[in-house]
Amino acid sequence: MKTLTLLISLFFFFSLIGQNQSDKTQIVTTLNNYVDGFYKGDTTKLKKTIKADKSHQPKVSTYYLIRHAEKDRSNKTNQDPHLNKTGKKRAKDWADYFKDVKFDAIYSTNYNRTKETATPTAKSKNLDIQFYDPSDFSLEEFTSKTKGKTVLIVGHSNTTPMFTNGLLGTQKYKDMADDDNTKLFKVTITKDKKSSEVLSIK
Repeated sequence: MKTLTLLISLFFFFSLIGQNQSDKTQIVTTLNNYVDGFYKGDTTKLKKTIKADKSHQPKVSTYYLIRHAEKDRSNKTNQDPHLNKTGKKRAKDWADYFKDVKFDAIYSTNYNRTKETATPTAKSKNLDIQFYDPSDFSLEEFTSKTKGKTVLIVGHSNTTPMFTNGLLGTQKYKDMADDDNTKLFKVTITKDKKSSEVLSIK
């Protein structure tokens, strides 16, 4: 591994100081021949070396937690309302906000407002929404299943901070205000550290 690291370092060093294209071509050819000779033409050895190096990198679990977007409040007796016009726009805005995030999984409670909030992002990532029940949920099993992954979790004004606190292992956040649909809780977990931040995405 030290030999490979030295070769890569030499490549970048000489690439920077090379005076013309001919010099650079000669350098690349020489290094390629050296690598090929070192591994005796067997590229599987090189692949195994690179894979072994990656396996030693620490696993980072990243969780993005949001509350559902604005819901239709016209019928006070409806316990499972859909999103209103503003909420539908916000759901699409979330998908745009997360466009550069490579999610491995997307979770949502099984309600219209949360599913409709998660759907645009799930479609853009070509992922199925996985459902969870906050009242019947094993956090230990969940964190084990999602270890080393990047996950979006859509919940409610009370379950989102509660879920965040569970991941952190401390009661850090209180319930969200009933009219607050903008908060994004981000939790990062490594072997030795748990950290979080809260953003307000208008």
